Parts: sequence; C-alpha cells; structure tokens
Amino acid sequence: MKRTAVLVMAVLVAAGFVWAQGGLLINGAGATFPYPIYSKWFDVYHQKNNGIQFNYQSVGSGAGIKQVTEGTVDFGATDGPMNDEQLKAYQDKHGAPILHFPTVLGAVVPTYNVPGVSGSLNFTPEALAGIFLGKITKWNDPAIAGANKGVNLPANDIVVVHRSDGSGTTYVWTDYLSKVNEEWKSKVSKATSVNWPVGLGGKGNEGVTGLIKQTPNSIGYVELIYAAQNSIPFGSVKNAAGAFVKADLKSVSEAAAGAAKEMPDDFRVSITNAPGKSAYPVSSFTWLLIPSKIDDAKKRDAIKGFLGWMLADGQSFADQLSYAKLPKEVVEKDKKAIAKVQ
Repeated sequence: MKRTAVLVMAVLVAAGFVWAQGGLLINGAGATFPYPIYSKWFDVYHQKNNGIQFNYQSVGSGAGIKQVTEGTVDFGATDGPMNDEQLKAYQDKHGAPILHFPTVLGAVVPTYNVPGVSGSLNFTPEALAGIFLGKITKWNDPAIAGANKGVNLPANDIVVVHRSDGSGTTYVWTDYLSKVNEEWKSKVSKATSVNWPVGLGGKGNEGVTGLIKQTPNSIGYVELIYAAQNSIPFGSVKNAAGAFVKADLKSVSEAAAGAAKEMPDDFRVSITNAPGKSAYPVSSFTWLLIPSKIDDAKKRDAIKGFLGWMLADGQSFADQLSYAKLPKEVVEKDKKAIAKVQ
C-alpha cells in the first residue's frame, strides 16, 4: 500500500501537478507571452496563501481559449482577446459569459541573428511586412538598409521564424501588420494562427527564441522578456508618428495611454500602432480569461482573491520582468469587474 501511494505521487508530479494535503489546486492554461510574470505571481501568491496552488501550463493563447471553453481548466490566458464567435461558443456551452481581465502590458519585438551585426537595427512597417510576406529576402535589401545607414548588412538570405502554435504573440504581431500593410491585411490578416507565406515554425516564445539563437540570418518575433533574458538583439520599430522606437517600459506604457482612458467594459482593445511620438507600436495588454460563473465556491473565492492581489501587490513585480504595469484607470475598472465573478 505504501509503495502504491509513492507511485501515485510520482505520477502526479511527473504530470506537472502539485498536491498538498488539504490544499486547493487551480488549473489554468494559455499564453506564453506573460508566462514569466504569471509564474512569479503564482509562486508568490502560494507562499502567502499556502493552501492555494496554481498550476499554469504555458501552451499558447489558442490552446488556452480552447481549454477554458472545453472546461478542462479553471481559467485561461490570452494576448489576443476572444472574438465574438469564441465568446458565443463559451456562453452556449456554459450558460454564462467568460470575462477578460487585463493583467499587464507587454511588447512583441523583432529579434534576429545576423552574423556580424550585434547592435539594434531599425525596422519600418514596410520592411517587416515585406520580410514576413516573403517579398524581402536579403538582409541588405534597400528596405532594411535604408533605415540602417552605416550598418554593414550581409547579402545573405533571410530566414523567417514564426510561431507554429496558436499564439497571442502571433495575434499581436499580425494585428500590427494588418494595420500598417494592406497586402498583409488582405492576404494573411490577424489571428492567433495564420497561413504564413514563408518561414520556420517554433512552439511558444521559447521555441521561437531557441530557433533564432541557433539559426544564422534569422528573424522572428517574441515577447520582450524572452529577448532580454536570452541576450539576443531586438530592433526598433517605426511608429505611427514616424519615430523609430525601441520597446521598453516607458514606450509600452505610452502606447496604452489613450486606450486606458476609453477602455471598453469588456476590456477587449487593441493598442498596436498607437499614436504618440514615443509609443512602441507592437504593444499589447494581456488577459486572464475567468468564467463569470464558478460553481466551486472555494475556487471562486480563491480566484477572486488572486485577482485582487494581482491588481495591487502583483503589479510591483512587472518592471523587473520587462512588463509595464496596468494604467491606474484600468486597475480601477478591473477591480470593479471582479464582482461579476459569481
């Protein structure tokens, strides 16, 4: 009997579950974009509330939306808000709506591995769209070289890297490209998964980062923290005001400034290509997807308690992990929305 109990525990651990006697396990899945800060939050919150354990699987926004809709997890996470069709599918299945809760702000950056080029490159919207459409194929193409005077760009073929899984990071990237390039909008459009015209696929921000590090002459897109943690270069992007801006906490916050004052009640908003001279143009909120009706009272209270903590103490961890804090207006609106979870 004792041996059986040990084996059962080993299976649970191997499956990625944590079991604590008398504790409460809350399962979630979704976006890789905010995984570094979610992992930190869940660990700190567990330490402060020993009976509550969050198990979060970083599987991509598309999978997070699917799993929370199917009811196989207690909450989801996404960087691209659910569309009307997805919201209807959830409500039809569960008889109550699902809610979007903004958590932090992040940036998607163009990152690259070009031999002999270690500094930060400038990218225009035309160059990025051309590269990912497969129309700009050489690193020394005038569309790239023209924005990088004095940089010795090689005549090597560009290797495009994109996400292979359903991804909120992809949603943000393609949402931006759809706003700045009509050909991209008509041929590819925006979604968590698209039919890529060209390129190699990597799973998760982690997979794309790994592919870029090991593939000379490559370019891809990842959330800012993944580029920073892996010490790979990432470029500045020309914004709507015509300025080349590199992603940092200030430029991401600037991108959210206008939307924060006019945030819709359902929190579904896009801030890519935002106005403002210092706004980084590929910025986004990221959201937790919380059912408005949770039958398990203990889980409901624990999730609501976490949301309140996340909006207060949790925001203090954002800067150190290269995310921007939520604007005060959004925090206050978020706090009121917690009451909708019943």
